[in-house]
Amino acid sequence: MSTKLEERPVEQEHYVRERGLERLEELKSRRGRRQQKVQERLRDAAQSKLVWHRFKKHKIAPIALWLLILLYATALLSDFVAPHSVQQQFSEHQYNPPTLVRVIDREGSWHMPFIYETETALDPATFSYKTTIPDDAERFPVRLWVPSEEYRLLGFIPMDHRLFGTGEDAQPLLLWGSDNLGRDLFSRIVIASKVSLFVGLAGVLISFVLGVILGGISGYFGGRIDSVIQRTIDFLISIPLIPLWMALSAAIPRGWSGIQTYLAITVILSLVGWTGLARVVRGKLMSLREEDYVTAARISSSSHSKIIGKHLLPGVTSFLIVHITLAVPGMILGETTLSFLGLGITPPDVSWGTLLQQAQDVTVVANYPWLLLPAVVLVYAVVLFNFVGDGLRDAADPYSR
Repeated sequence: MSTKLEERPVEQEHYVRERGLERLEELKSRRGRRQQKVQERLRDAAQSKLVWHRFKKHKIAPIALWLLILLYATALLSDFVAPHSVQQQFSEHQYNPPTLVRVIDREGSWHMPFIYETETALDPATFSYKTTIPDDAERFPVRLWVPSEEYRLLGFIPMDHRLFGTGEDAQPLLLWGSDNLGRDLFSRIVIASKVSLFVGLAGVLISFVLGVILGGISGYFGGRIDSVIQRTIDFLISIPLIPLWMALSAAIPRGWSGIQTYLAITVILSLVGWTGLARVVRGKLMSLREEDYVTAARISSSSHSKIIGKHLLPGVTSFLIVHITLAVPGMILGETTLSFLGLGITPPDVSWGTLLQQAQDVTVVANYPWLLLPAVVLVYAVVLFNFVGDGLRDAADPYSR
């Protein structure tokens, strides 16, 4: 009797192991069939679908792409997302630290999200502003769809509500603190992103088109055309950029706004900023123009523009994608640097560079470190662009695995 009881657990263990192996084989076969279907579907797919399929396999790039889309959507809807207008001042809340949104009050009771009433005063001992919460501080709830002053969303949609806030007559919601005039730093950073993220796109597009066209012509034809284009590039590269920025800033009419001035300078500089891309495209096309498929295209009487656009440029797609994903953050960094130095966008217009001008004083930064938050947002945007560019490079490179 005891022998049968001992054999039964052994039989059960053997049965469980066999069923586990069978189940594992079924899962492997299902996964194999699924992968085979994907391969069959991609076998005749267009190049764009193949690139997108490989891009989605990247670990970080798809997440960075969605975060970048969210960042640009926030910039487009910045007037609605920001709880306050860009120039709205709260004189009683100068250098107010970031406001803490709470759900538990001092007595330990739970509430909907709220903020406490605060008081800001200048400390005569340290000559810095100190913010305190009074003992009898009033609670102000943080709500969605809050009434506000009238404004125009995207420049033409009349609105009188904002996404969230505490209301016009309540304690201001200063999520990321305030500056020396009591203006909400979060609202100013969000609204400034519309300028910093979009103002340089025109210059990037112009320099990209010129670099690809002139670099392609130089690399494909060679000879005298190549010499003329390369000597022109040598001349443009020799021009120092900072003095050129200063000269252009002085030459533009004073009646223009800061954004108009920067946009004009950016477009002008893009006309001389295509040189680096053109030289790389030239070098890559010179190595590709002797390939057999290019010779076959010439024998079949294909036009020069068709050979360059259809046969040669696709071979440098990976580099072009990486270049444009790095050119945009490069333009953002350029705008921030020049606005920080006072050569780009100037107040009352706002950008991430103008917001960082208050961080030039080490004493101010030591007492009010939240004034460096525009730099954190800038780094965040540039890192997202770099991750997306890395994923697109791997997806578009025909030789990567």
